[in-house]
Amino acid sequence: MSEEKKKILIIEDEASIAEIIKFNLEKEEFEATIALDGNTGLAEGLSGKYDLILLDLMLPGLDGYEVCRRISEKSTVPIIIVSAKEDEADKVKGLELGADGYITKPFGIRELIARIRALLRRNRIATMEGGVPDEILNTGNIILNTTRYDVLKNGKLIPLTIREFDLLYCLAKGNGQIFSREELMEKVWGYEYFGDIRTVDVTVRRLREKLEDDPSQPKYIRTKRSLGYFFQSSENQMQ
Repeated sequence: MSEEKKKILIIEDEASIAEIIKFNLEKEEFEATIALDGNTGLAEGLSGKYDLILLDLMLPGLDGYEVCRRISEKSTVPIIIVSAKEDEADKVKGLELGADGYITKPFGIRELIARIRALLRRNRIATMEGGVPDEILNTGNIILNTTRYDVLKNGKLIPLTIREFDLLYCLAKGNGQIFSREELMEKVWGYEYFGDIRTVDVTVRRLREKLEDDPSQPKYIRTKRSLGYFFQSSENQMQ
């Protein structure tokens, strides 16, 4: 029984690079579509047709940062930034805007394919491959529904990306266990992930901004200096 091909959107203004990526993706049994500017890429990215987006940053029309921001606000489709920008500040900015990964040009096509496959495996909703068991995780005033990827805080829905949800689920399921950044990279992003460990810190920051009453004084997503992160439930906060 053949599996439906995953659909990849390539937003890249250099046609020669885009065609090389498309050719190699199709060799690996993906379907690939090219958008050569930011405006077209944004429209395609929001169409709901794709399982993953490869996004350049230096685009005509809307730049890649703006495309990433707008897509992430309205969609959970995974985004990998593919850019010649190598500065750490550029990588952090892309991750803060909602990207799930960052790869710099020039890159090996095998590395790119490996990152795509790893991210698709982790993206349980987009790939429709079963995901975690049907479960309601109640931590007090925060409730996680692992089927719908919903998070309720005091009965109010908190919109999270899939990566943010996976990170919160991992920490909350640990019930106070401290996870190092390396452990979280393996558990949340997958052991095949090639990204910078700073990705964990950026995602924690985004999660705190959405979940905490005061992100500068977090009550739920806590840091243990030199060790890592842990989740503290509302019940434990009152003890």
